[in-house]
Amino acid sequence: MYKQTNWSKMRTSSFAVVLFISLCLPSSSWVTADNSVYDNFLQCLYNYSQPSNSISGVIYTPSNSSYSTVSQSYIRNLRFNESTTSKPLLIITALEVSHIQIAIGCAKTHGLQMKIRSGGHDYEGVSYVSDVPFFVLDMFNLRSINVSIKDETAWVQTGATLVDNIIDALIIDVNGNLLDRASTGEDMFWAITGGGGSSFGVVLAYKINLVPVLAIVTVFRVERTLAQNATDIVHRWQEVADKLDNDIFIRMIIDVVNSGGNKTIRASFVSLFLGDTERLLSIMIAGFPELGLQKSDCHEMPWLESVLYWTGFPNGTSVDALLSRVPQVLTHLKRKSDYLKEPIPKEGLEYIFQRMMEFVTPILTFNPCGGRMAKISEFATPFPHRAGNLANIQYATNWKEDGVEAANHYINLTRMLYGYMTPFVSKFPTGLF
Repeated sequence: MYKQTNWSKMRTSSFAVVLFISLCLPSSSWVTADNSVYDNFLQCLYNYSQPSNSISGVIYTPSNSSYSTVSQSYIRNLRFNESTTSKPLLIITALEVSHIQIAIGCAKTHGLQMKIRSGGHDYEGVSYVSDVPFFVLDMFNLRSINVSIKDETAWVQTGATLVDNIIDALIIDVNGNLLDRASTGEDMFWAITGGGGSSFGVVLAYKINLVPVLAIVTVFRVERTLAQNATDIVHRWQEVADKLDNDIFIRMIIDVVNSGGNKTIRASFVSLFLGDTERLLSIMIAGFPELGLQKSDCHEMPWLESVLYWTGFPNGTSVDALLSRVPQVLTHLKRKSDYLKEPIPKEGLEYIFQRMMEFVTPILTFNPCGGRMAKISEFATPFPHRAGNLANIQYATNWKEDGVEAANHYINLTRMLYGYMTPFVSKFPTGLF
């Protein structure tokens, strides 16, 4: 299905393109960015463009007045938006499949690396930074979502974000062939859904299974400091968070705050529950009474409004805010991850808390891996750390200062805390990403 044997014979589709990570081309084909390579590559793009689907209107070169704006629009980490950051030779903001196929074919012919960017998570700038001459295939225009209520599925172009529960995909391979799961094979499907540390083509869209939710859900955010028994509550969360009712998810965030002029640890517990307040309270009283959840802590709302709540928008914000592609916060950042297989003992928590108060940053975010996720076999999807882990841990460090010196300072703090956590997280292998 969707087989195409010649990349120059363009096939259009209602599914325009969205991004994976960078398309792998043989390293031997990389060349220096001299004018002849650049000019020949650009001419190749124009040569294969047809009047009905011209690519010229979506090419941005450094001489174009909009180049900098387009280049910076989906940079989500200011570490990679400085004068020393490598810049693409040009940017192609694809509008349809043929634009992708042309870009792939010309990249192969002229030995240029293609970086594919969709605007989603990219902590290390891999979709728009390179050590060799490159161009960016930017997919932000291709983000349509087509929902089938009857089948409880949706086709989501990869320019949209936060896609999961994938059952099919449309992908353009290195030869320009437009393929789906059946025609590309299960090994490729496994790879493009997280089973490989490289990229295998340009994903145009994913087909996902939809999950029903109740009309009204309940959320809460409860904070506890060391003086409010945070150590015991954090320890108890590790024991129960992955074992509570399948309809509840409780994230735990640990950071350093100032209380009465002194540093202390704050543990925040943020939850989404697929049900009403009364049932939530009964579950918490039975399974996690140490948190001391009160009815006044709970807020019932439509699920869509709960997305605003979780994202940190002020109360009363219109759901239309979810349509904005502008990030609420844009900063320099570093992220690392670990996995927790068994609870950190209280003395271990006290040790980590002391180290955190020395650093102030980073913060730690714990996401439980149990509940409905635990029902998915580790062999069913390329996401094996769901099995056998209590939680995944993210180390998050943000800073405002530009420059290499500031970056090195904050990255070093992240690595130090990461090192202090070594005795308490998964190892042999670490399971980190």
